[in-house]
Amino acid sequence: MDALVNLGEGFAVVLTPINMLWVLIGAVLGTAVGVLPGLGSAMAVALLLPVTFSLDPIGAFIMFAGVLFGGLFGDSIAGILMNTPGNSTAIAGSIEGHRMAKSGRAAQALATSAIGAFIGGIIASILVVFFAPRLAELATLFGPAEYLALAVFAFVAISAVVTDSVVRGLAALAIGLAISVVGIDGASGASRFTFGLPELFDGIDIVVITVGLLALGEVFSVAGRRGTPDDTKLLASSGRLWLSFRELRQALPAWLRGTAIGVPFGIIPVGGSEVPTFLAYGTERKLDARRKKPMFGRGAIQGVAGPEAAGNATAGTAMGALLALGLPTSATAAILLAAFRQYGLQPGPLLFERAPDLVWALLASFFVGMVVLLILNLPFAPLWAKLLKVPKHYLYAGITVFAMLGVYATSSKILDLVLVLAVGLLGFLMRRYGLPVAPMLIAIILGPLAETEYRRAMAVSEGDAGILVSSPISITLYAVLALAIVGVVFTRVRAARKQRVAA
Repeated sequence: MDALVNLGEGFAVVLTPINMLWVLIGAVLGTAVGVLPGLGSAMAVALLLPVTFSLDPIGAFIMFAGVLFGGLFGDSIAGILMNTPGNSTAIAGSIEGHRMAKSGRAAQALATSAIGAFIGGIIASILVVFFAPRLAELATLFGPAEYLALAVFAFVAISAVVTDSVVRGLAALAIGLAISVVGIDGASGASRFTFGLPELFDGIDIVVITVGLLALGEVFSVAGRRGTPDDTKLLASSGRLWLSFRELRQALPAWLRGTAIGVPFGIIPVGGSEVPTFLAYGTERKLDARRKKPMFGRGAIQGVAGPEAAGNATAGTAMGALLALGLPTSATAAILLAAFRQYGLQPGPLLFERAPDLVWALLASFFVGMVVLLILNLPFAPLWAKLLKVPKHYLYAGITVFAMLGVYATSSKILDLVLVLAVGLLGFLMRRYGLPVAPMLIAIILGPLAETEYRRAMAVSEGDAGILVSSPISITLYAVLALAIVGVVFTRVRAARKQRVAA
């Protein structure tokens, strides 16, 4: 009952004209950026991070909620209509979605995507409302050793377990950790890697890193592919934007199964929604193979419904993990954690006590944002698709100008403009050589936390390293991580053996 009362107060804050305007603006901008291939919800949040500093925290985070979920649906529009998903989280749903579009059912695929995103997001948000405060209470049991174990778990899980190449994932993690230590060491007061520049004493601003890595890195990557053939073709999305009773019967179980798969993955640091969306896709494909007339490969509606619900369910519970534990389980969540810190707030167990108005308004905005996005996306999905016709040289030039102005407006430092270009070039090189971005972002965000908690643990134990594995929580986290690594190694070795046998 306390959760319902608090949520009601959150709705009272959100359902005011100005905050409803921020929800609408966030949903529109998130969808618009998500539609554009290569950008996605993480890019939308990174680009809008400097813009929101003039807003009060509640208004800013209400808008971020709209951006987050709007970006996820926008990702799917590009995948369904052009077979070029706006982000990797939309790849699984685009496989059958694009086949539906090619067979003249693009409108039904978009409707399936929109409703699935709504169902997955709403159910995940309900669970977050009731269980996030309980998670926050559990987090009060965490000490320095437990927080260090949590950070290590996130580092290794995202860089070594869910990436295609362990070496590349760990390399990206190392780059992020190196960037995270730039500045003044809090314990000793010594400057580290500042090259004598006073502007670097506080470290490299997270806005500079996110905008450079995601926005400019993608711009440079697109420019580097200039002149290569582009065989993508925008398919028409006209037709009925509603589903027949038969289509609803086919999609509803897939929506519910996808939600069930996606919900737990929001709490596990696996780098985003890629794993649950592909699990949902694989589940639906296996179930379809048992039918008399399998539909997969010809545009199965279940192949769109399951992954879309899983992706939004994961995003919803990821916000719960961020609020209750201060743990970013994806690149987008890491950027939102940086946004909290820009406002002087630290997500975690104390956030529900120190800023309850903000927390419950943000949770209420999830529900409002889902409804707004459903209203926007069902009838206007064909209109969003028109953005795909914007010439790339105009589009990415505008992104560059907007990114540079945003960074300069945040700090008014010329050095930040130089740094954002340098980080953008780094992002380009990472894309060129296949280094994942998520481990680097997680390392930059959680690196200082891991260092601080390690030092605290060593100070409390007077140098005894045994304290790092002395509690049931830390032992459990390390054990789960070890099992995950063993499982991944076993799976990859078996897959390699199968390939050798087939060859």
